[in-house]
Amino acid sequence: MKRTVLLLIVILSSSFSFAQYDPKALEVLEAMSKRYKAITSFEALLSSTLTNESAGIKDEFKGKITVKGDKYVLALPEQEVYNNGKTVWTYLPEQKEVNIDDFDPKSDDLNPSKIFEMYKKGFKYLLLGQHTEGGIPCDEVDLVPEKKEAQYFKVKMMISKKDKTVQSWTMFDRGGNRYKYTITKFTPNIKVDDSFFTFDLKKHPGITSNDLR
Repeated sequence: MKRTVLLLIVILSSSFSFAQYDPKALEVLEAMSKRYKAITSFEALLSSTLTNESAGIKDEFKGKITVKGDKYVLALPEQEVYNNGKTVWTYLPEQKEVNIDDFDPKSDDLNPSKIFEMYKKGFKYLLLGQHTEGGIPCDEVDLVPEKKEAQYFKVKMMISKKDKTVQSWTMFDRGGNRYKYTITKFTPNIKVDDSFFTFDLKKHPGITSNDLR
């Protein structure tokens, strides 16, 4: 029995290794990337679920992300992240504090503003098939980091077959957590000023500012 299980693992691992850079997956990803490159900015409402089966965890929350070029604001119930392309502010409303740091694109592997082109560097990819997400026919593509020490060992993307938009993506970390983000509403080419992506301390009197730069 042990030999059978071991053989099955080897076969599955080998099958994946031969499809590390699946041309069919690349075709889907390139079409998706082209779709979003034509958009100058966008706002998306998100539904997020964190699950960890072994720990019995299942948390759900909603959020919003606003993106313009390299800049983004990610608003979640417990934190807000502002990135103006140079500086990152992580605001924790309940703790009444904000952490300030330099933006390092090299360490920001899963930058929300880059989710649509993250596959281009440091990832292997595989087209798993066609499935339905929220009633929409999608191509299911797995992205696997080339670096073994990466925080997330896999990112699963569900891409609409019709208009090549991302319906959801799920990040799998090494602690058994799964973070799934589903786009419930997408508004392209919104009008937003660059100042929106800079955290304004004057609008949050009384909070603690931790400058980590």
